[in-house]
Amino acid sequence: MLSTSNAPAPSREDLISALLLKAEVEAFNAAYCSALDEQRLMDWAGLFTPDGFYTIVSRENFDRRLPVGLIYCENRGMIRDRAFALEKTAMFAPRYLRHMVSNLTVAEEADGIISAAAHYVVFQVLFDRPDATIHQVGRYMDRFRRTEDGLRLASRTCVYDSLLIDNALCIPV
Repeated sequence: MLSTSNAPAPSREDLISALLLKAEVEAFNAAYCSALDEQRLMDWAGLFTPDGFYTIVSRENFDRRLPVGLIYCENRGMIRDRAFALEKTAMFAPRYLRHMVSNLTVAEEADGIISAAAHYVVFQVLFDRPDATIHQVGRYMDRFRRTEDGLRLASRTCVYDSLLIDNALCIPV
């Protein structure tokens, strides 16, 4: 569809910068998904800034601006505690997960924060079952910061659409 606004078309340099930024966020999401799919949870925790925020919340609560979530971590310390607990102390049935991320949109804000949104679906295969199931479907609402280690999540809000949630939401999405 052609734009009918009177705004000037973006320059070639602006388009290239936007494509590079989108590729950078896509590469980040690939690393994020690999860490979770391979259950390298401490690596996953390291993808957040020290003040990084992580939550998984229902679409209903998100739309009503209710902060109650299935998982709610206010900083990387809480995220690392969760990762440690899952790796060392939690008991749950063995499983394989596969995260798929698509429909990424990215924008750079004036304060150096990069905001992004993407759709996700997580498939799950339990060791004692022959079939894969959809574990969760939703969207990521992200804010990134640049660090000396590359992009890191300042916040990731996972808004799930699924009405029923598996009672074993053990690995983050």
